Amino acid sequence: MRRKAFLAGLMLAASSTCLAQDAPEPEAIASEGNPILADGRYYSTDPAPLVVGDTLYILAGRDEAAPDVNDFIMNEWQMLATRNPASGQWQHYPATMRPDAIFAWAESGRAYAGQVVKGRDGRFYFYASVLERSSDAKDRFAIGAAVSDTPLGPWRDAHPAGPIISQRVPQTNDIQNIDPTVLVDDDGRTYIYWGTFGQLRGMELARDMVTAAGPEHVIEGLTGFFEAPWIMKRKGVYYMLYAGNNAGPDSPCTPAVYHACQAYGTASSPLGPWTWRGVALKPVSSTTSHAGAVEFNGQWYLAYHTADAMGGGHFRRSVALDRLEWDDSVAPAAIRPVMPTRAPMPAAVATRNVAGAGTAAASNQPIPVQYWIRALNDGKVRKNPLPPEMWGSWTGKNPARPWIEYRWHRPVTLTGSRIWFFADQPAGASVGVAPPRGWHIEYWDKGWKPVRGVRAYGTVPGEFQTVAFPSITTRCLRAVFDASGDGHARAGVGVQEWEALAPRVAVPEAEPDETAAPCES
Repeated sequence: MRRKAFLAGLMLAASSTCLAQDAPEPEAIASEGNPILADGRYYSTDPAPLVVGDTLYILAGRDEAAPDVNDFIMNEWQMLATRNPASGQWQHYPATMRPDAIFAWAESGRAYAGQVVKGRDGRFYFYASVLERSSDAKDRFAIGAAVSDTPLGPWRDAHPAGPIISQRVPQTNDIQNIDPTVLVDDDGRTYIYWGTFGQLRGMELARDMVTAAGPEHVIEGLTGFFEAPWIMKRKGVYYMLYAGNNAGPDSPCTPAVYHACQAYGTASSPLGPWTWRGVALKPVSSTTSHAGAVEFNGQWYLAYHTADAMGGGHFRRSVALDRLEWDDSVAPAAIRPVMPTRAPMPAAVATRNVAGAGTAAASNQPIPVQYWIRALNDGKVRKNPLPPEMWGSWTGKNPARPWIEYRWHRPVTLTGSRIWFFADQPAGASVGVAPPRGWHIEYWDKGWKPVRGVRAYGTVPGEFQTVAFPSITTRCLRAVFDASGDGHARAGVGVQEWEALAPRVAVPEAEPDETAAPCES
C-alpha cells in the first residue's frame, strides 16, 4: 500500500500539554519528470523546499477536493525528499502533519501553506497556516509554529498558548494571516513574512523563533503582490518571490485575473524597501501559483505547483521542480524566467478536432480579465468551470453580436464543428451569461461567408452542440453569436470549448509558438 504506516496519532508531550505528531514511513517514488507525484493518487501543493545536508526536501500541502468541487480541501501536509533531483528518485512521506494533531488550539482541515526552516538552535521549525478553533477574530486563519529535532518530525507545538500570528496577536490586524515564509539570516536574526489578497506583512522574530522581536511591517513595492511570498537571500541581496496578479492585456505577469505568475522583487535589507524586478515564472496550468526556491549542490531550483497530474485541476494541484538560473551580468542579479518542464506525454490520440493547432481570437479583445481565451481550444470541458476556463463576452455592457475565431498558419479542410456553451442564466435572459439567441459559423474566402447546409444550430449549455456542413477549406473560422436579451439589455455569451472538425481523424499537430495572422491582413 502507498501509505504503509501512519504512525502519528495524538500523544501528550512530556514537557507540556501540547500535541505531537510523528512522521510515517516513506514510499519510494520513481518520477519521470514533472509533476513529481503524477498518477493522481496524491495531489501536492504549495511547495516549500528545504536543504538539509545531502537531501532536498519539499514540504507540500495535499489537495483532496473531488473533481467537480471548487474549494481547497486540504487536511494535511506531506514531504518529498531526494538526494538527486535529476535521478527522479524520491521518497514520499504522506501525512507528516495535520493541524489538529500538532496544535491543540487549531481546527482540523484547512492545512494551507507552510514552511520548515532550520533554526538558530539547530532544531527545525514548521510555520503553518491553520484555522483557530476558538477565536472572536473576524477571520480565524492564523499562523502556528511547531518544532522538531528532524525535518520529518515528530512535531510539537512550539507555542502551546496559541498562534504566533493572527488578527489578535502579536498585534491586531485586519488581514487574512496565511502563507508564512521565514528567513534565518546570516547574522542569526530571523524574519517572518505572510499575507494574501494583496496584503503583505513582515516582522522580526526573537531568538526563540516564535515571539515577535519588533512590530509588524507593511511590505510595499512588490508590484501585483497577491499572495504566497517566499523569502531568500543570495550574495547579500534579499529576494522575495510571490504570486503576482496584476492582470491585463499588456501585463508582464498574467492576462487573466484568476491566474497568477511568480513575480519577484529585491531589497538590500530584510524588511525593505522592496523593488519589483520581474517575472520568474509565467502562469501555469493551475490558477493559483505558489513557489519556493533553494540552492542544492550548487544548483538553484524552483519548486511550484501545476494542475498537470492525472485528474488534476485548480483544486487538485501537484508539485513540480525545475532549475532556476541567474543573470549575474546585472545588479542585483536577475532571475532568468523559468521554463516549466513535463514528464514525457503519451502519444496524442487521433481526432477530427484541429482547433488545437490554431490561434484563438475574439471580437472583444483585449479579453475581459476574468476570462482566458486559451481555454477555447485546450481540449477540456468541466462540470463546474471557473471563469478562466472559458471565453466570455460579459462586461456589464454586453455586445449584441460577439464572435470567436480560429486562425491557422495554413489552410485546413473542415466539415463540422462542436461548441460547448456555459450559462449561469436561462435562455432568453438579459443579464449574466445566457445561451445565445442564435449563432452561426463563417469562414474566410476573400471575405467572411456563412457555411451552408447546416440544419440547426443548437444552443443548449453544458453539452456539445454539433453542426455539420459541406467541406470547406480555409485559414480562418468564426462562430458568430446573437446575444440573448429583451431589446434593452443583453446577456453575455460564454464558451468553454470550441472544436473545428476535419473530415477524417488524424494525429493533431502541435500548436505553433507564434500567433497566426488574421485573414483580413
